[in-house]
Amino acid sequence: MSHKAWMKTVPTENCDVLMTFPDTTDDHTLLWLLNHIRLGIPELIVQVRHHKHTRVYAFFVTATYESLLRGADEIGLRKPVKAEFGGGMRSFSCEEDYIYENIENELYFFTSQERQNIIRYWLENLRAKQGESLHNIHFLEGQPIIPELAARGVIQQVFPLHEQRILKRLMKSWVQAVCEAQPLDEICDYFGVKIAMYFAWLGFYTSAMVYPAVFGSILYTFTESDQTSQDICCVVFAIFNVVWSTLFLEEWKRRGAEFAYKWGTLDTPAESIEEPRPQFRGTKRISPVTSAEEFYYPPWKRRLFQCLVSLPVCLACLSCVFLLMLGCFQLQELVLSIQELPRILRFLPKIVLAVIVTACDEVYKKIAYWLNDMGAW
Repeated sequence: MSHKAWMKTVPTENCDVLMTFPDTTDDHTLLWLLNHIRLGIPELIVQVRHHKHTRVYAFFVTATYESLLRGADEIGLRKPVKAEFGGGMRSFSCEEDYIYENIENELYFFTSQERQNIIRYWLENLRAKQGESLHNIHFLEGQPIIPELAARGVIQQVFPLHEQRILKRLMKSWVQAVCEAQPLDEICDYFGVKIAMYFAWLGFYTSAMVYPAVFGSILYTFTESDQTSQDICCVVFAIFNVVWSTLFLEEWKRRGAEFAYKWGTLDTPAESIEEPRPQFRGTKRISPVTSAEEFYYPPWKRRLFQCLVSLPVCLACLSCVFLLMLGCFQLQELVLSIQELPRILRFLPKIVLAVIVTACDEVYKKIAYWLNDMGAW
């Protein structure tokens, strides 16, 4: 379905994440995965649905409030603390759940994206045991099951569902609003801190651009037509831009820190914001830093792959692009040198170049994904 069609759909109640399968999926695959999810992630509630028109199966995934609280503790989700307990933001702990704001309200304690992040974390960290396989897919011990099945095409999509009630409110207060401040707190609650921070920066940048635009317009209006006057105005405008860009960066540092403190990410290290990549493979060991069990991949193997595989593949791709581009330029010169050719054929090299660029983009994207997965273990 198209993006707009998905926006018009009404999600099934008590569903946070939807997992769909191709219409050729057999019952054995569905039952195998369903059994692994229910045994490996007992916190999840999974309902199996079948669309009679498209013949597509789907798993509707959600979790109880108590399970989400344990998941928030597991991933260290930061939540606001009540004022009587010091306020601010703190990683959630089930042992001290009473200190957090709105803990008594199941509907408002977790935002939709927080619920979906917890469920996604569980799904992506469902790992295979030694010797497990599904049809011709043989899993490594500890390998994430769902990302591997998604990469093989067994799972068609795994995506969170929108909440129409919140979308309609954001449509009125954000998309359709004119000359009004962005509802950044609502954007943060629904889409997360990263999306909210991006739009906060975009709004700040757009507002800041008013100053050079106004100053440049005034300067252009009063500039004389002689060369000396134009040169002076160019120097003045250049000096203004230097001052403006410096002030812009310093002000954004303050504004960004304010948002980071407000949304609870100011004192959080970048490594702890992102969960470990589920596709990471390695041998299990006890971490010398945290004394916890972790997957470890020797750095020398990663460097060896980068030198013997990544670098040659990248050089080959660059060489291929260069030769194809050079060939198109030669074709362009050949076409222009033939005067008898119809006018429409003179555009042939440009069309060929556009097709080549589009095709190379798709091919190189797949190569980049493969190199990233293989070289960053």
